[in-house]
Amino acid sequence: MSITRRSLLASVLPVLTIMATKIPTHAEIPKKFSTPRTLGNSNAKVHVEEWFSLTCVHCGRFAHDILPQIQKKYIDTGKVFYIFKDFPLDKVALKAAIVARSLPVDQYKPFITALLSNLDQWAFNENADPLQELQKYSILAGMSKERFQQVTHDDAIQKIILEESNYAEKHFKIDSTPTFIFNGKKVVGELTLDKFDQEVNDALTRTVPS
Repeated sequence: MSITRRSLLASVLPVLTIMATKIPTHAEIPKKFSTPRTLGNSNAKVHVEEWFSLTCVHCGRFAHDILPQIQKKYIDTGKVFYIFKDFPLDKVALKAAIVARSLPVDQYKPFITALLSNLDQWAFNENADPLQELQKYSILAGMSKERFQQVTHDDAIQKIILEESNYAEKHFKIDSTPTFIFNGKKVVGELTLDKFDQEVNDALTRTVPS
């Protein structure tokens, strides 16, 4: 686990624990926040989860260079069901994930693609506040300034994202991004299209986990 993620959890989780009685239960949280963001047909023979951080340069390169090829070759043809899974490595990534989850479902992928393709402009710009830059992207996606302030201070959505990523860390031993799971098999690191091809073919020999 990276130092930044350890620091993130150390600073955020105690607050969530203290405020636990004020946070809605999972069943009470609107489904639009807790429902996974996906691409393709859920009946596809291969299910691929990508655990990613919105401040991960490797995730950014994959999103910009490789994922469009994967979508054309596998997702749009019904061969792969693709599932986005948040694994924020720092506080900025967590805020970005919260904003992304708060957008309409059809705005999710364009929004995260824009963020991941422009990390130098908003997340790692030494001359700018990353949260202010994040807000600019959210406005382009149709979110008002008032709504941005509301969702970035929403403990319920934050709790969903952290609980999910903590579960992945504990049960799948995920500790870096990107990490992929092909029909139950974990594959760590940024993938080329050829490597993705190999993993899809291998996954066809295994059933999709229930």
